[in-house]
Amino acid sequence: MPESGETARVELTAWRAARADYLARVEPWAVERTRRMARHEKHPVYDFLFEYYSFRPAHLLRWTPGSGVELVGATRADIAWTEFVEGDNALSLPAAAFPAHRLSYLVWAVGYLEAVLEREPSFACLGLHEWAMVYRDPNVRHPYVPLRLSRAETDAVVDSQPLRCTHYDAFRFFTPPAARLNRWELARAATADHDQPGCIHANMDLYRFAYKIAPFCPSDVVADAFDVARAAREVDMRASPYDLSGYGFAPVKIETRAGREEYVELQRGVADRARPVRERVLGVYRQLLARNNQRAAPSA
Repeated sequence: MPESGETARVELTAWRAARADYLARVEPWAVERTRRMARHEKHPVYDFLFEYYSFRPAHLLRWTPGSGVELVGATRADIAWTEFVEGDNALSLPAAAFPAHRLSYLVWAVGYLEAVLEREPSFACLGLHEWAMVYRDPNVRHPYVPLRLSRAETDAVVDSQPLRCTHYDAFRFFTPPAARLNRWELARAATADHDQPGCIHANMDLYRFAYKIAPFCPSDVVADAFDVARAAREVDMRASPYDLSGYGFAPVKIETRAGREEYVELQRGVADRARPVRERVLGVYRQLLARNNQRAAPSA
């Protein structure tokens, strides 16, 4: 999306190269997910990126430059998004095509993304959220993957450390006994009051913000957010109580001091990687909202 309100014309060779670069980044992950589904195979780490998040492999493979860009020489066969319009030997996506009934979401999202970006990061949760999801419960979220420790030992890890989860969409999966131990009783309506840029899940959710306004968010931003989400998910599950050695993941043993220190270092790495992506996503939202506000403003 161009910085100004003007439309940028991109020549055929340039936008085709951009599309090819994007597909080279995401296609291996989309294809492997599709193959697993055909084989009825589960993956406790990567399935999350296509099940918890609603952007399916076919959606991920649809390239877009975002709004305010004219793709010279492009045809309907080149762009899968129906929101693009034809004109002057080009296809483009006008900001005005964004649904009016979703403008209130843009307003909320800008406020949320700004609040998280400006907040001081915290690295005090020590990755205990996955442990809290199985605390004192005979059921587990990944029944086909064994726990690393016994049930009693797993519960003891939770009992030995304070729960300081700040992200509602992790907290809502806590078992009832674990939820009572968390420092905050989190609620959906107060998400913007607690989410902070050190949180593994808040950084993972940048992917949702990027694809949620597809095709108005440029695909390179979607790819950056997907990369952050994938890295965050790997850290998330390596620090979980599950034994993922069969999938090639070494555990981050947060039940030990060395493991907790390792987790904080990895968490900081994800946060550093996520910050410029959060800034880019916020920039896309701000520009899209501004352009639609200009459209809605009465003329003098």
